[in-house]
Amino acid sequence: MKGLNITELLIEAYKMNASDVHLSVDMPPVFRIYGDLVPQIKYEPYKSEELLKLISELLKSVNIPFNKKEIDFSFGLENVARVRANVFLERGNIAAAFRIITYKIRNFNELGLPPILSEFANHASGIVLIAGPTGSGKSTTLAAMIDKINQERPVHIITIEDPIEYIFQNKQALIHQRQLGNDTDSFADGLKYALRQDPDVILVGEMRDIETMRLALTAAETGHLVFSTIHTNSAGSAPERIIDVFPEHQQKQIAIQLSNTLVGIAYQRLLPSANGKGYVPIVEILVGTVAVRNLIRENKLHQIDSMIETGSKFGMITFDEALKRAISLNKIKKNDAILYAKDPSSL
Repeated sequence: MKGLNITELLIEAYKMNASDVHLSVDMPPVFRIYGDLVPQIKYEPYKSEELLKLISELLKSVNIPFNKKEIDFSFGLENVARVRANVFLERGNIAAAFRIITYKIRNFNELGLPPILSEFANHASGIVLIAGPTGSGKSTTLAAMIDKINQERPVHIITIEDPIEYIFQNKQALIHQRQLGNDTDSFADGLKYALRQDPDVILVGEMRDIETMRLALTAAETGHLVFSTIHTNSAGSAPERIIDVFPEHQQKQIAIQLSNTLVGIAYQRLLPSANGKGYVPIVEILVGTVAVRNLIRENKLHQIDSMIETGSKFGMITFDEALKRAISLNKIKKNDAILYAKDPSSL
């Protein structure tokens, strides 16, 4: 069957509830539908020249030069969805991966997120971190938080993203969204200059390096509400991850800054839903209580996990306990939960 151009293909994928589209040489298009990769065998496998032509046409249409061996960008499918794209080379051939993002920003209830995350967004200042691997829904959770503030508070929100995924419309808030490459050269640059742009709330897409972490903590300490993501495998390990990035002689000061500003940390994964349609977020929560802040300040980071276990009255929950709750509510299957559990025997 004759292939579609990439825009048409993405619209078809969207109608089939696909979350991702993969294009590779010697393969037909592959859609990820409810977690499973499904080759679209009604289309013929792409030849190298054909796929190069299709991707080149797409890049030209969105005014993106392909002058590296991989490139991130995003674009809109008019009145349909946003798309986050990555074009790359593999074995000398061109390939691409597309993530389809709905224009609608879903709220906490629609996403099935714990109510405590909504409360994090009510703070006037401090730092909120969302942890988890790639593809765990971190950007979607942050979008729900930013949209809640946008609906409720007349504040100035600045986002620094790579690339921009969800598009916000000004409601109560004034929002400026900046994209790496197009609008600023780095997260650190965007954050440094954001502090001179009269912000109340700052979203930093990812804390990748020392300078970004330093500036994010400084922004939180000087009265701003800062949101960001971090790659760790639990909520409890995120403070240690941040502190350990810095040289030893700076770690005490960073621990004090983090203890003074921490609102909360969420670690999340997406598990297949029990009915086989969609995903369920499983979220571990660390709340920046006085006791947690003291542990960070006193470098007793190994005790944080125990604090999460005993902190349910503050809204804290361990990842395995969140799995158990989801099983008891028939949201996920036990076999799936065991694959992701920190302590499978406890399930």
